Amino acid sequence: MSAALEVIETGPLATVQDLGRVGCAAMGVGAAGAADRGSFQLANRLVGNDEGAAAVELTYGGLVARLRRDVTAAVTGADCPITVDGRAASMNSVLRVRAGSVLRLGSPVRGLRSYLAVRGGIDVPPVLGSRASDLLSGLGPESVRPGAVLPIGAAAKPFPVIGFAPVAELPSDELVLAVVPGPRDDWFTDSALAILLSEPYTVTSESNRIGMRLSGPVLTRTREGELPSEGMVPGALQVPPSGVPTLFLADHPVTGGYPVIAVVVAADVDRAAQARPGMRIRFMARRR
Repeated sequence: MSAALEVIETGPLATVQDLGRVGCAAMGVGAAGAADRGSFQLANRLVGNDEGAAAVELTYGGLVARLRRDVTAAVTGADCPITVDGRAASMNSVLRVRAGSVLRLGSPVRGLRSYLAVRGGIDVPPVLGSRASDLLSGLGPESVRPGAVLPIGAAAKPFPVIGFAPVAELPSDELVLAVVPGPRDDWFTDSALAILLSEPYTVTSESNRIGMRLSGPVLTRTREGELPSEGMVPGALQVPPSGVPTLFLADHPVTGGYPVIAVVVAADVDRAAQARPGMRIRFMARRR
């Protein structure tokens, strides 16, 4: 029997992700990939994969899976209860899962997205050079459903000598994100940028891998009309006519016509991807 992960339950959302479709934006194709790249890469390092090997990204946990072969696995990101055949296992550590064993990941205590990496990687067919599932465009593998059988590839690198990784606890109530003002901060009043950098916003339930809708103070413009569409990046704080910013995440559109008042720095986009609905967000300026 080939090495594979048989999915029994998935929770709210499970997708296969890697580091995304780099270099395809000129064709109108976004990068997608893991929302929290740091946690994703750590999971792969723990099992001895290349950092970009495909793994399973879970939103609010809930995965139940049976392994067809002995597998080395690791779970990182949002801290969720883990059991193997009913026995507790640890986050951010190397797990040995025997053939026929059932792996369960519960709902996370903190954070939003967890990553399950298996040695050899999830070996689904690549699309445009990537195994990432893009919810906006529909490219890549479909979201993982109960009954799916995910093939596991052959290990390509020596096994690492580390068995666990110390990871700081995710915040539970407030998250501070560093931003660089611009490129369209000149479309807003001086007070609008001051408000963005001093007042809290709240993550709403209208958030997903594409972007995080926020509630909070309105940012007032100095110009009427809209921009011609221009390129967007992960972390862009785009301000629609409502005046309340939306924070773009992994599956963001390639272009957009609303002005971007600031951009969250790359290192903090990972942290933003772990923010739950109801969490407070504060933005602080990072010098260019």
